[in-house]
Amino acid sequence: MAKAKAKVSYVCQNCGYVTASWLGKCPECGTWNSFAEQFETKVKEQGYVHFNESSKPKTVSSVAAKPVRRMETGIHEFDRVLGGGIVPGSLVLLSGDPGIGKSTILLDAAMRFSQKQIKVLYVSGEESEEQTAMRANRLGSCTDSLLIMTASEIGNILGSCTDSLLIMTASEIGNILLQAEHEKPGLLVIDSIQTMYTGDLETAAGSVGQVRECTARLLKYAKTSGTAVLIIGHMTKDGNIAGPRLLEHMVDVVLQFEGDRSYAYRVLRALKNRFGSTEECGIFSMEQGGLTEVPNPAGLFLESREQEVSGAVIGGCLEGNRPVMVEFQALAARTPYGMPRRTAVGFDYNRVNMLIAVLERRMGLDFGTYDAYVNVVGGIRVNEPAADLPVLMALFSSYRNRAVVAGTMIFGEVGLTGEVRRVPAMERRIMDAGKLGFERFVVPDAKLRLPEDFKGKVIRVKTVEEAIHAVFG
Repeated sequence: MAKAKAKVSYVCQNCGYVTASWLGKCPECGTWNSFAEQFETKVKEQGYVHFNESSKPKTVSSVAAKPVRRMETGIHEFDRVLGGGIVPGSLVLLSGDPGIGKSTILLDAAMRFSQKQIKVLYVSGEESEEQTAMRANRLGSCTDSLLIMTASEIGNILGSCTDSLLIMTASEIGNILLQAEHEKPGLLVIDSIQTMYTGDLETAAGSVGQVRECTARLLKYAKTSGTAVLIIGHMTKDGNIAGPRLLEHMVDVVLQFEGDRSYAYRVLRALKNRFGSTEECGIFSMEQGGLTEVPNPAGLFLESREQEVSGAVIGGCLEGNRPVMVEFQALAARTPYGMPRRTAVGFDYNRVNMLIAVLERRMGLDFGTYDAYVNVVGGIRVNEPAADLPVLMALFSSYRNRAVVAGTMIFGEVGLTGEVRRVPAMERRIMDAGKLGFERFVVPDAKLRLPEDFKGKVIRVKTVEEAIHAVFG
């Protein structure tokens, strides 16, 4: 009898769309040349861990009566973003660009947990034992109790091992979960999910099917065992998490590390959090010994100058729920080409074009023969609307070659009609700027509850024209 031919399908490596034949463009996400061949095989019964799943429903009151205590990592900025710590039984995804510090912060958290006698299993599919030891020694804490072993050696040492931190180098998800079921750690760290695979699928590690299946098994293990699982995910060149979009829906928390490797500062944000707020953020500084927390980042991105210069404006922004004073720089220069250039670093390019259009329409400026460049100092990226007014002021300052008076802080959202709209937490922005020595505040027109010390220092404006008149006279 002839052997049955294996069924072949084509899967988009960006969104997971499946088709019976190869397509040049994915009809789901619009990505070109993203389809990869995949042999459909029946997934074997998951025998690496035997779970006793209960199908009997429970009342909300009986479940809510059991308080869940979060596990604090000891890294206060990390705990702040998580909402107070890691929830047992949760699946957390940490993503970021290469070299941003994902492995560093999770290894640091694992070492801190081991100091509290919480057993941690750290699995690396990218580094050898020697490389992991080198990184652990650089971090500098709990290296004496660090046990490093391969997947084949771990079984011989399990009986006599008393250390709280176990590290293994492996990529097969079934073997990893066998060791996790045997060890019963309080925390499981996977570095990274793109290097994991299961032998039940014939595709390569990092493909859509492998990432989806490995994540599903880790999710099932976390929910049934009560072990918190932290996984690292790589980013694509487009700034998205590598793998299927379904990955972000499966996990409980999605964290993203942002920053430029050329700068020391990193920002940790929560893009999704089922157990806390997504408004918080953590700020770190990459030092020789690893990531260092920055608990008070209000004036972190400011540079002192001996004299005032045109095109530089200080804006009051929010990073999470914390005010941060950010310096915006703009340069308007005559273009030698027929088409003027527009460049934005750390700020939305489309909003720069919108603000230039507002200046041309409402203030009569002609940027048709000028190149316009906008930069946010310090490598930070600002996304909130409160940055509109300081960016507009920086463009006007550079165009007219007029400097903003030192000690002035500006914020506000700019509409297409030229109005300046109010933004959240205005009092907090002003008071934090006052602590840093700012004495003049140009803000949207709104009722503010401020101490008497700020009387006469706050200038409320309704339109762009009023703001420019208040700043430049």
